[in-house]
Amino acid sequence: MRLFRSLFFTFSALIALSTTPARAELSVDITQGSMNPIPIAIPNFVGGNYGAQVTKVITDDLERSSLFRGLNPNSFIQQFSSSADLPRFPDWKAINAQLLVVGSVSQVGSNLSVDFRLYDVLSQKQMTGFSYQTPVANWRRIAHLVSDAIYERVTGEKGYFDSRIVYVAETGARTRQTKRLAIMDQDGFNQRYLTDGRALVLTPRFSPNSPTITYLGYYNRTPQVYMLHVDTGRVETLGTFPGMTFAPRFSPDGNNIVFSMARGGNTDIFVMNLRSKRVQRLTNHPSIDTSPSYSPDGSQIVFNSDRGGSQQLYTMDANGGSVQRISFGEGRYSTPVWSPRGDLIAFTKSKGGQFSIGVMRTDGSSERILSSSFLDEGPTWAPNGRVLMFFRETPGYGTGGVGKKSQLYSVDLTGYNLRQIRTPTEASDPAWSALNPNY
Repeated sequence: MRLFRSLFFTFSALIALSTTPARAELSVDITQGSMNPIPIAIPNFVGGNYGAQVTKVITDDLERSSLFRGLNPNSFIQQFSSSADLPRFPDWKAINAQLLVVGSVSQVGSNLSVDFRLYDVLSQKQMTGFSYQTPVANWRRIAHLVSDAIYERVTGEKGYFDSRIVYVAETGARTRQTKRLAIMDQDGFNQRYLTDGRALVLTPRFSPNSPTITYLGYYNRTPQVYMLHVDTGRVETLGTFPGMTFAPRFSPDGNNIVFSMARGGNTDIFVMNLRSKRVQRLTNHPSIDTSPSYSPDGSQIVFNSDRGGSQQLYTMDANGGSVQRISFGEGRYSTPVWSPRGDLIAFTKSKGGQFSIGVMRTDGSSERILSSSFLDEGPTWAPNGRVLMFFRETPGYGTGGVGKKSQLYSVDLTGYNLRQIRTPTEASDPAWSALNPNY
């Protein structure tokens, strides 16, 4: 998106943190199975209409994470005229706030300046504070950056709010559906289409280091792998392959595309170097090998295969060697995706008429199901590796599947925070971008 490309901001600490607070600073362990959200007070940022809008985005971001609970502004005793105003901590303790965010927004010409400070009410200490400047058009992005800074300071881990989602937007009757690539912010705002719907598109995937998407497109009824540059809209054909191709995905360095391709009655996994366009075969087995996904260091690939008699998950070295089966549970496993943290693999599992989203360790141990329904499928990781998005299809009825719907959902690793992500149309096959200021 061009406005993201034109973004500029300065990022500076307002006040150094105390290394010896009067009492321990508030922190939270986000790996717990469940927890009570932290009460956080976020008075409207000083600065008119933009101040209120920025405050709402920050509050919504933090509440959606399930780690924070925004307090009712009607309960606030103290009012602020500037982000530099010092809090009256007893007033905030009286309403049971544990965290307090104070901020201001000012506009100079076509630019906004946003300042904020995060306080621990119990220790009466400032935890962090930053100042950002940006063109007015990017005000929502600045709000997401503030949310990320708060999330990181409290949890010790990167946030995921300044990121985007590409997905397949579906319209029309089930028998004649139009599928277009669409993109949005992670909270569902700034929706727009990337393709015009004249050709079927499937399995979009973000590059890890640029606003570029690879996908499978059926132009002139021929399946090919394409690369779309989001900022310019330019589409590049990566190659015309002799057989059906499936599920292209970038390597962690963005230099290669890994995908599966049907050739000679068999489906195997191949990798293409984007500079030389050289294609290398990684598997050669009389079975269906598909849905490859790299580990974050690029040394391994996870994929699914029926080479053991049923659809299971396997890992191999990035050059195709050392293939090992890692899933041994009941049911069929598919669409594996390696976590950006490197510690887990997400997957779709079908068993007993239900489709579920789950995670397991990279050796296949400690399998956990996070969501389950008639059809939950296609997980994608948030850039911090703590949240998954997927699509859920509800069953239809009658001829043509009338009533059937496909919608996006997110769930965190605890499995307790399942939320629908609103889209203008039906939606499937989401892919999360990296957390990258160039986006």
